[in-house]
Amino acid sequence: MAVNKADGSSAVTPDDTDPVVVIGGGPAGLTAAYRLAQAGDPVVVLESDNIVGGISRTVERDGWRFDIGGHRFFTKVRPVEEFWHEVLPDEDFLLRPRMSRIYYGGKFYDYPIKLTNALGNLGLVEAARCALSFLWVRISPPKNQNTLEGYIVTNYGWRLYNHFFKTYNEKVWGVPASELSADWGAQRIKGMSLWNAVWEPIRSSLVGRRRDRSQQVTSLIEEFQYPKLGPGMMWERCAEAIGELGGTIKMETEAVAVHVKDGRAVSVTTEGADGRKELPATHVISSMPFTALARCIEPAVPDEVLRAADDLHYRDFLTVALVVPERRGFPDNWIYIHSPDVRVGRIQNFGSWSPFLVKDGRTCLGMEYFVFEGDDLWASADDDLVKLAIAELARIGLVDPADVDSGYVVRMPKAYPVYDDAYRDNVEVIRKWLEANAPNIHPVGRNGMHKYNNQDHSMYTAMLTVENIHGARHDIWSVNVEEEYHETSASGSGGTGSTGRDAPVMPRRPGS
Repeated sequence: MAVNKADGSSAVTPDDTDPVVVIGGGPAGLTAAYRLAQAGDPVVVLESDNIVGGISRTVERDGWRFDIGGHRFFTKVRPVEEFWHEVLPDEDFLLRPRMSRIYYGGKFYDYPIKLTNALGNLGLVEAARCALSFLWVRISPPKNQNTLEGYIVTNYGWRLYNHFFKTYNEKVWGVPASELSADWGAQRIKGMSLWNAVWEPIRSSLVGRRRDRSQQVTSLIEEFQYPKLGPGMMWERCAEAIGELGGTIKMETEAVAVHVKDGRAVSVTTEGADGRKELPATHVISSMPFTALARCIEPAVPDEVLRAADDLHYRDFLTVALVVPERRGFPDNWIYIHSPDVRVGRIQNFGSWSPFLVKDGRTCLGMEYFVFEGDDLWASADDDLVKLAIAELARIGLVDPADVDSGYVVRMPKAYPVYDDAYRDNVEVIRKWLEANAPNIHPVGRNGMHKYNNQDHSMYTAMLTVENIHGARHDIWSVNVEEEYHETSASGSGGTGSTGRDAPVMPRRPGS
């Protein structure tokens, strides 16, 4: 059994025979399970789906492999990079060039924005207006720079904001950019401005292409690693390794109850193909949504904790993958669609990520839509979504409808934790209750902590949690908050003082 130390924390001892139960087979859950199994700890992973990887999975349909959202393997967290290469041999990684563009007004613009390209596409008159707009905000910056709109306008000016940022961010979150927090801009375009977007390529060429990654603005990286069969290859292999190390992974098995007794989680009730069973546990590592975790604790948590859990919200995501001739592809990893004339937000070319994802003579384009679960797009039949995606691809001018061979739809619920004006307080209520009443329940990962973590930081929360189970005292909630986890160093942070990985604080949805 697990022992309680004098300070109230706990650790797995060599005499423990009951497993650590890991809820969720995404990057955080599998990273935790792998490290536990390496240490010789009994571990059982519960995954409700029939595929591992969570949002970092690679979906396979008829031999085509789809990356859900696009995952560049680039990190400044050294233990994470070492983990990647521990799980997969170097020959399974490709070094891929980074290329993405913006589609707006019938033209394609380089992203990050390059002065000559942007101004050339805009034309002399509009280019002059954009330059004057940029200079004007140096003199008269927006009064409210705490919104996403104010943050971007400060860095680019009003006209470039309207051209390149407004529509896309409103597609992603479903609300006006003037109602979003600046935290999203601080994360995704952190340290960038019209000036350093132009200066960065010059600086890179002067100091050498492979300069210190810790000083590199993440949005400007030139190349990244990528598993040749997609990110799911990493997690499929990780799951195999956990089994080889003696761990157990139960697929299509849901955690329906976490039982707490005498101030500790003692077991987890599971439901799967082998029926309903109760599994004893020394610790529970949970990457399931915070809302679901609070709901499944028995005896039931107090009403105030349930209210906090029910008041956490998510933005959902779906991809329509269209098979087209290779000549209809494009060199970009993805193209941001800023045109308000179509609902698609981004288009992947999976062949540009890896030739191993596609088939000879064909590529696959992923039309990405940001949705709310249950809205009109989410509820549409797959055939209707394929027709919509084909029509929008044709409207953009990339592909003739006759060139589309087939289409596939992949829905991903709870892809993005919503940072509304109450989320922080709600998370704190649940967190404090767990720490006081069941300290051996360890939330990890994006949905597990309701934090907008990317894959690498989700993994790192899991690594630190395993160290905590073995007696360390890391504060995993500081991951992405402390300066060393920022996308850029303090000198290049843009001066926002925010976390560097935050999603926007969003207004409340009607009826929520």
